[in-house]
Amino acid sequence: MAIVDRVRSVPRRARERYSSVLALPAPGGLDRALLRERPASPYGPVPEGTREIPGDYGPRGVGHTLGYVRFGHEITRSRTARYGPVWWWGGPLGRSVVVTGPAATREVLVNADKAFSQEGWRTLIDRFFHRGLMLLDGGEHRAHRRIMQEAFTAPRIAAYVDQAAPVVRAAVREWSGHMRLYPALKRMTLDVAARVFMDAGPQAPEINSAFVACVRGANAFVRYPLPGTRWRKGLAGRAVLERWFIEALPAKRNGTGDELFTALCHATTPEGDRFSDADVVNHMIFLMMAAHDTSTTTAASAAHHLGLHPQWQEKARAESLALGDEPLGVEQLRSLTTLDHIVSEALRLDAPVPVVMRTAVKDTTVAGYHVPAGTRVTVAQAVNHYDPACWEDPERFDPDRFAVPLKDRDAFVPFGGGAHKCIGMYFGRYEVLTILHEMLRAHRWTSTPGVRWDNTSLPVPIGGIPVTVTDGLRPA
Repeated sequence: MAIVDRVRSVPRRARERYSSVLALPAPGGLDRALLRERPASPYGPVPEGTREIPGDYGPRGVGHTLGYVRFGHEITRSRTARYGPVWWWGGPLGRSVVVTGPAATREVLVNADKAFSQEGWRTLIDRFFHRGLMLLDGGEHRAHRRIMQEAFTAPRIAAYVDQAAPVVRAAVREWSGHMRLYPALKRMTLDVAARVFMDAGPQAPEINSAFVACVRGANAFVRYPLPGTRWRKGLAGRAVLERWFIEALPAKRNGTGDELFTALCHATTPEGDRFSDADVVNHMIFLMMAAHDTSTTTAASAAHHLGLHPQWQEKARAESLALGDEPLGVEQLRSLTTLDHIVSEALRLDAPVPVVMRTAVKDTTVAGYHVPAGTRVTVAQAVNHYDPACWEDPERFDPDRFAVPLKDRDAFVPFGGGAHKCIGMYFGRYEVLTILHEMLRAHRWTSTPGVRWDNTSLPVPIGGIPVTVTDGLRPA
């Protein structure tokens, strides 16, 4: 649905408030943005030879937060078309600079002059995902990532995939009739995480509930532990997870299991560096969040598009059926070329992580714009996924676009970039391929167009993506 159609579908008052934001005519035919002068940048004056960052705060108090929650990357795309690759806006936490476009994205994520830290993420989620890998900076981040890499070697990933496959198959084969895809996938990916990451056994439901409370707490608008709030429930969930991991640590330290928890307990660099007990607990809680949410969104998006495009569903199904009925390992998953392109196209259209957060630790420039120390910076990489300079007809679902080399590697940034590129991206892709492969072998399904995404934090489909499973299609 075009942006203008989406805007016309919301109440008049909301249209009035966000018409200037989206550079669309306000009711009555007036473009209010043209009736006022552009406000002075709060990031000036700027040094000679640099440019002042354009932008506006948005509605008083909330800034553009409600607009982003409702419209997601559509609002960041519209503002990029209006202001260029670097601009600012307001929100409940104050002003921030937004960076878009492949070239500017590359400057921030590569961070060649060490001008950006992860403080932006820490401000938002540290209470629930304390000292997760994504929240660390500099030498400490490099040291932790190097140790963690020992838990994400090719043999380790292959073992994780082998453990995930039977969990996925058992869940998918229970599906039938009319159902909501996203919550079903979320339950499945939580079960996969409980098995592959922790081997939690009968305590998996309690751990999953505590983890969901943490995620919701991190997304809370009321960020104080008042009774009944998400924040308070999230803190309680964090306490449950910490207690479980601390109690399980001795057995994992002494064990020989093939799940991630044991792998992190034993991960050791050639120099002998290892994680402390506190490090293992913090990283496990963070990895639970980083792995399952993104996999759920990607699998849901891909399955939704396959439900809208039966020709692609049948093409992918033919490849999957040709591989027989045994659960697939890594090498076989790699052979599913059509399905791999479908996953990439889903990541492009519905990026599971549409923005990443940074904070400028010193004065710097991005795309020639002056960014002073202390500035909160948001890289809105989902905008790049629709850049018409990089993608032909970017609104169209076309997995074949990934059969040829990309025009610009930073036009497609589903896993971040630079030193903080997602360490679990290979397992995540294999997990999604496994889910879709099992769906294709067990069922046919249809979905309806018009899915909207809630962008309060990571994107979540409003309504859960209703689908209809129309054919059992079970192998003999």
